[in-house]
Amino acid sequence: MPLVLFSSPECRAIAVDLRAGETMGDHRVRERAVVQIVTGRVTVDASGETVACDAGTLITFEPNETHSVHAHEEARLLLILAPWPAPKHYTDGELAHDDLPDNAMADPIGSTDAATGARSSGQSGSRGDSA
Repeated sequence: MPLVLFSSPECRAIAVDLRAGETMGDHRVRERAVVQIVTGRVTVDASGETVACDAGTLITFEPNETHSVHAHEEARLLLILAPWPAPKHYTDGELAHDDLPDNAMADPIGSTDAATGARSSGQSGSRGDSA
């Protein structure tokens, strides 16, 4: 089950845990994707190539690049999508998911609060509502 770790207009960070033998079949995202193999060993199929990846491997995918991932053993991946969300990420009739906990959100670095005019530090936990 994917777990959103952080989300802002610049990027979204997601932890993905795969069981041994589990496959994420062909899929694509509209954002640029950067994937770090944190633990385990996986095989990635993309652009007509198959690559075995151990912990520590860093892979990048272009927006809309089709790829698949197969875990040879339990694996944890760190997925960064940027920018978040990409234009046309949500299709007609599909709504944005704003059900993240407050600590998974951050204002863009250098942004200002519309109500107060105060400059944001970009630290987590700031959604504009008070605690």
